[in-house]
Amino acid sequence: MEDVVLTIDDSANSVQEGQAPRYAKIQESLRDAIQSQRVPPSLVLLEGPLARMYGTSRGPVRKALELLHQEGVISRFEGRGFLATSEAETVTPERQTLTPEMLGLASDYKSQIDARPISDRIYAEVEEAVATCLAFGHFRIVETALSDYYGVSRTVARQVLGRLRNQRLVEKDNYSHWLAGPLTAQAVAEDFEIRALLEPAALRASGPLLDKAELEAMKASIQRLIDHPEQQSAESITRLEQDLHQRCLRYYRNRKACEMIAQSQLPVIVNRMFFQTVGVPPNEPLLREHQLVLDHLLFGAFDAAASSLQAHLQAAAERTRRRLKVLSVFPEPDLPPYLLKIT
Repeated sequence: MEDVVLTIDDSANSVQEGQAPRYAKIQESLRDAIQSQRVPPSLVLLEGPLARMYGTSRGPVRKALELLHQEGVISRFEGRGFLATSEAETVTPERQTLTPEMLGLASDYKSQIDARPISDRIYAEVEEAVATCLAFGHFRIVETALSDYYGVSRTVARQVLGRLRNQRLVEKDNYSHWLAGPLTAQAVAEDFEIRALLEPAALRASGPLLDKAELEAMKASIQRLIDHPEQQSAESITRLEQDLHQRCLRYYRNRKACEMIAQSQLPVIVNRMFFQTVGVPPNEPLLREHQLVLDHLLFGAFDAAASSLQAHLQAAAERTRRRLKVLSVFPEPDLPPYLLKIT
């Protein structure tokens, strides 16, 4: 069973999930706790208790301690572990019980524990990095660098990469190297063709089983964005896309067709990257197109809803083709070190 992880929340410096590798978060939290003297210099720091306190495996804690030792923040002594001082000879080691208060963790830190498997916790961040690199060429994903970056085992890294492979975002070559990209207009067009063939049929079958209150809530979300354009963002549009293209199709019973739809998501990646880079265009057509599909569903006109969905996908295909061209002229963003560009 995999360990759980804690979102470190220090009142002086909040370190939130997703902004840095886990070992770096622990390193920063410990450094602050030691330098602010919440942790006494004589306290012995051990991997096990720290891992339990931060709700993680020992790997990230081990790396954080090694880096703090290199910085001179903590020091080794004759016993096991580290002392919370750079001058071990001036204190007598004490094996006190470590508390959340010493580390500056929130008083309700136990309620903040993320009980998901480690692979689930890092998947979204890795997926985002891989999706971002696709438009900027051909990349190799270094498995060992990925595991080191997040302070996880190579088994966990392989689980994450395996999920990305199922989504057709990465592949393996004949030398067992993990590869991503390049994202091409042809690949995006093929995904749209698959979705335009399968999603209308899925909506026609799933539509009668959808709850009207849920559909009304989806429609209200669209109307809010229309009425308040300042709230339109890559995240808010992504949520609308999930409403129509996932939640509204979830009662479709053709498992193979559902898998093909799930594996044809390159257009979603292109549009998300476009919105993140350029912003949501004024009067984004997607909003009205989604609204029309939901109106048909609410009136029980399921054939019309399927036809409107197909028209939306066909229009979106042309928009996405143009947006991919726009993205191609932007400079390559900063990417994590486990992504190496193949020249």
